[in-house]
Amino acid sequence: QVQLVESGGGLVQAGGSLRLSCAASGRTFSSYAMGWFRQAPGKEREFVAAINWSGGSTYYADSVKGRFTISRDNAKNTVFLQMNSLKPEETAVYYCAAGLLTTQLRAGQIRSWGQGTQVTVSS
Repeated sequence: QVQLVESGGGLVQAGGSLRLSCAASGRTFSSYAMGWFRQAPGKEREFVAAINWSGGSTYYADSVKGRFTISRDNAKNTVFLQMNSLKPEETAVYYCAAGLLTTQLRAGQIRSWGQGTQVTVSS
């Protein structure tokens, strides 16, 4: 299975931007749908965004539509999450995930999880 390592988390002021990266290792990265989840302190882990194997289809949680963009570069085995206009309530650990289909990612059928990266949005 694919192994995932996130990077790019950190501290940012409200209204600022941050770009997360998820580097994958293992064979057939381009065969996987990829997604991002987040978990804030005391809250359930929630779906944020997903992208299919080719990058031609993307899906977003309603709370982030218009502000976040998921993309992938299969040649570099990397998926990205561009986060703009960040809000303090979006402080969370952000996780990268891989699955066979975006529908499986949404259903929690995850083939591989990353270790998570902390994003802190200050007010």
